[in-house]
Amino acid sequence: MKNGKNVPKLRFPGFNDDWEQRKLGAVAKYRNGKAHESDIDDNGKYIVVNSKFVSTDGEVKKYSNNQIEPLMKNEIAFVLSDVPNGRAIARTFLVDKSNKYTLNQRIAGITPLDETYPYFLHILMNRNRYFLSFDDGAKQTNLSVSDVMNFEEMYPSYDEQKRIGKFFNNLDNLITLQQRKVDSIKEYKKGMLQKMFPKKGEKVPEIRFPGFTDDWEQRKLGEMSTSFEYGLNAAAKEYDGANKYIRITDIDDDSREFSQEDVTSPDTDLSKAEGYKLSEGDILFARTGASVGKSYIYRISDGLVYYAGFLIRAKIKPEYNPEFVFQNTLTSDYEKFIKVTSMRSGQPGVNAQEYSQFEINVPSKTEQDKIATYFRNLDNLITLQQRECDKYKELKKGVLQQMFV
Repeated sequence: MKNGKNVPKLRFPGFNDDWEQRKLGAVAKYRNGKAHESDIDDNGKYIVVNSKFVSTDGEVKKYSNNQIEPLMKNEIAFVLSDVPNGRAIARTFLVDKSNKYTLNQRIAGITPLDETYPYFLHILMNRNRYFLSFDDGAKQTNLSVSDVMNFEEMYPSYDEQKRIGKFFNNLDNLITLQQRKVDSIKEYKKGMLQKMFPKKGEKVPEIRFPGFTDDWEQRKLGEMSTSFEYGLNAAAKEYDGANKYIRITDIDDDSREFSQEDVTSPDTDLSKAEGYKLSEGDILFARTGASVGKSYIYRISDGLVYYAGFLIRAKIKPEYNPEFVFQNTLTSDYEKFIKVTSMRSGQPGVNAQEYSQFEINVPSKTEQDKIATYFRNLDNLITLQQRECDKYKELKKGVLQQMFV
């Protein structure tokens, strides 16, 4: 090591030289994409790389039969222009295969030169916040050629770039594989929700545990509950270390779990709020706004929790399994019910009386318990696998801070 000023905190053994500052124009070539809109074809051969494709990691795709601006393996697609708060600006996509993609307008093609390792440059550009200074959030952001090519960063030797690039490539592949595992289990559960509850008009499900043969009976949610109650009308304050406050925004859209990253407490006299404490098996429903229909089931492990005013609590009768009822709120039938019932002249909403009319097909309590346990175990597996994926993401976040100058 020379003076130690231009080196990262964490390095692979054998590398001691200082990193050197270079402009992007010195390490890569630049070209613009071209408009494809008149050539879009759902059955096209080539994937059109646009801002949505890059910002959602390839999930949103448009196709073209004309490779107007071909992308080659190890080139980098770089988003030049995006709508306000679109969050795609300056995102990168590293091309994995030649003659598979075509570059759309408002996207730049960055071609690393011989002494620049592609995956290193991809990580370096994607992690840098310099380009976000051009985005004021009020109007469409457009980066010019000079904005991009004058971008300055610190670069090590090619051999060190290669070691760093391969490390992050392997880590990204691990994250991708783990996320696919999570998504696979989620898809499996989604399919089983359709098969283990009877279809509309039918009295038995497609798949059933052995030993159960009786027809299921239809019940309204109101019949299965002792009460429907609105939540506490209080503001949130900083968490006091004991009393938690759950609002619509605290229920994770995907997992339906209580997200406690920014946990708060109710700002009120809690001696008068006993009736708003949640008990094991209580089910909450969002009653208004874009999240209407979102549900949550309380578990003791979530701690001492009070529920807020835009939520409705259903207390399930002892002869029914609360977990079984909750899993019914994750089905397509429930989604259809919410879509129809929530229609309003203003913002969407479903009140307690309307929730009580949701119809559920119900088997014996023993079969309910079996089904509830099955889906709870699946949810636990999804949570464990997601935590594993998040662990790798946190690892990447941490080493990104330490392996670059």
